[in-house]
Amino acid sequence: ENPSLPPPLWPSFYFAMLSKKTKETVQKIPLMKIRAGPRDKEQWVARLKEELKSLITYVNNNKKNDNDWFFIAPNADGTKWSGKCWTYHEMQKYEFVLEFEIPITYPVTPFEICLPELDGKTVKMYRGGKICLSAHFKPLWSKNAPRFGVAHALALGLAPWLAAEIPSLVDAGLIMSKSEQKQSK
Repeated sequence: ENPSLPPPLWPSFYFAMLSKKTKETVQKIPLMKIRAGPRDKEQWVARLKEELKSLITYVNNNKKNDNDWFFIAPNADGTKWSGKCWTYHEMQKYEFVLEFEIPITYPVTPFEICLPELDGKTVKMYRGGKICLSAHFKPLWSKNAPRFGVAHALALGLAPWLAAEIPSLVDAGLIMSKSEQKQSK
């Protein structure tokens, strides 16, 4: 544990909104100790190792709890990540391409999570399929940088966004489940 970094800060308004299960899940994700971004060369390599270790822990915990919901992998230098995320609604699976780029000012600045297939389908999204995290997640990130990493962004940013937005998109008829897509071909 890095003594120069205080423990994570949980703004009471945001932490109160999280379910008990989400709080327990996030508290099991290891915090980052190295403050480095892509332009920090060797330090970035060390930070990337921490990120991967934290992600592995998060994925393993999710699998143990039968809550596997994403796959993601970085490019060789750890600046571009891509994969898939999925969620279930009314017994149907909805799967999406997931991608993001680490900004040069990371970890002070969080990355923008992009679901390109959903571009233009909800007001809770910016151009290019970048999900809106400004109201709830970004203040939490700024209070916890550089301790938060990729796993924290997925757990506290993407997961709640999917849980809130996908049912609305389904109800509006804007997206189809994997099985519905196969049937329509």
